[in-house]
Amino acid sequence: MTYEHRPWLAHYAEGVPPEIEEPTETLVDMIDAAVGRYRRRTALEFFGAETSYRELGEQIASAAEGLRRLGVRAGDRVAIVLPNCPQHVVAFYAALRLGAIVVEHNPLYTPPELRHQFEDHGARVAIAWSNVADTVAEFPSDIRPEHIVAVDVSRALPFGKRMALRLPIPQARRSRAALATPARARGLLAWEHLTSRRALGRRHPRPSLDDTAVLQYTSGTTGTPKGAVLSHRNLRANAMQSRAWVPGLELGGETFYGVLPLFHAYGLTLCLTTALSIGARLVLFPTFDPKLVLDAARHSPPTFLPAVPPIYDRLVRAAERRPQALASIRFAISGAMSLPIATVDRWESATGGLLVEGYGMTESSPITIGNPMGPTRRPGTVGVPFPSTEIRVVDPEQPDVDRPAGEPGELLVRGPQVFQGYWRRPAETAETLLPGGWLRTGDIVSVSDEGFVTIVDRVKELIITGGFNVSPSEVESALLAHPDVRGAAVVGLPRPDGGESVAAGVELREGAVFEASALRDFCRTSLTPYKVPKHVELFDELPRSLIGKVLRRQVRDELLERMSRS
Repeated sequence: MTYEHRPWLAHYAEGVPPEIEEPTETLVDMIDAAVGRYRRRTALEFFGAETSYRELGEQIASAAEGLRRLGVRAGDRVAIVLPNCPQHVVAFYAALRLGAIVVEHNPLYTPPELRHQFEDHGARVAIAWSNVADTVAEFPSDIRPEHIVAVDVSRALPFGKRMALRLPIPQARRSRAALATPARARGLLAWEHLTSRRALGRRHPRPSLDDTAVLQYTSGTTGTPKGAVLSHRNLRANAMQSRAWVPGLELGGETFYGVLPLFHAYGLTLCLTTALSIGARLVLFPTFDPKLVLDAARHSPPTFLPAVPPIYDRLVRAAERRPQALASIRFAISGAMSLPIATVDRWESATGGLLVEGYGMTESSPITIGNPMGPTRRPGTVGVPFPSTEIRVVDPEQPDVDRPAGEPGELLVRGPQVFQGYWRRPAETAETLLPGGWLRTGDIVSVSDEGFVTIVDRVKELIITGGFNVSPSEVESALLAHPDVRGAAVVGLPRPDGGESVAAGVELREGAVFEASALRDFCRTSLTPYKVPKHVELFDELPRSLIGKVLRRQVRDELLERMSRS
């Protein structure tokens, strides 16, 4: 069904417009405007160290000049492999200023995971956390970037706190030889070398609204990780929609907490773009730790917290002895997984603020639907379409056929935030981006008469764990690389917090001995920790279709049955 009459508009919070204005600013124009308007205000805070908007603008201009001298031109890809830190924000906007395309990466990815992405995008320059820069430097010459800039994140810390920063990092990530060899000798440039130049000239050509800003890797709706092409227009529009969704936001007066990773589409939009577009103070956390958050709240009380359900639960528990620590948070938006009603009740009782669920996907920058920030919200649903966003409910097998009102079907969305396609993958783009600009979400939904959307099931078989997408086929490939494994099926099993855990059923070759822990250890050599199966079960034979395809849904049902008996 096509909802042309938009019944949800009656449930928007007061002050939320049905449409946003057409974007006229690129992300570069946006950050320049914020620097000009909020010069003396704090833009970034990192373990107490503060960066003003004026200083942020100067650092971006300096880093942009450093990148220009390295040969970065419009359209070049610049890979960022960093945790949340001030250098990440500077690198992001410096690359965009040159018209380059930012490619975000999880810095805790294993070498094979990173290599796959670098093979795909061919970045000219990589700006990487010093702990993982050697991984990139060891790539084969045909995919190794021309320049690798190593970032010592601890240099952004206030004096006296530099030794306190501890981030999780696989110990095997850096070789002994690399640790003993100076960065320059290994062909790496220090971040300080890049940013020690004069500012980029004001007359240097700027990107346009329809230029590509970011390649955001995602498993999408078809499994294999690929780069979603997001333009300046897409990302600027979603920042405008997010700002419009919360009419109570105070320009220049909010404090956003950046506990979501900036390399994730959700953290990118709500923290890297939306927060800075309104002159907010963005408090950055390189990893989520409830104690760090509560300690920071003493100095800079948060007012806006975008996160995922487990974070809200952990914070509420951690704040039981300090209930006032969270009382300043007026707005919280949860995404990336289902938000349990019990979590909403606990959070709102503890803070007095609002916690609502949003919905989206990387291909839509990412937010398309949200619960209203007010009394009309409906916990248990993902909400209603954002301003300037349309939806349809269609037959999953025939996406050009609308389902009758009230019947579940696949959700299609359309709006200015919908991506341009997958990087150099026209076939996959055609499968996901339909004529007329409609994006196939792969989610089966039901829509109430008032326009509230409820997720019923997923056409796609992606697993969402901790807010991250896991491709079953990727984990299956890792398991099948083990010499004892003949067959594998990977599925997501529900957790009490509303997320999923990665689980696997395996068939072994004749004579092999089943050891779940050994298989999980084997997976750790090629998969980042959140992708490693939490449960591995032995099957004599995996259920298969007539053409031999493993039936994941039946595997999931069997695993759930086994767990209920244990």
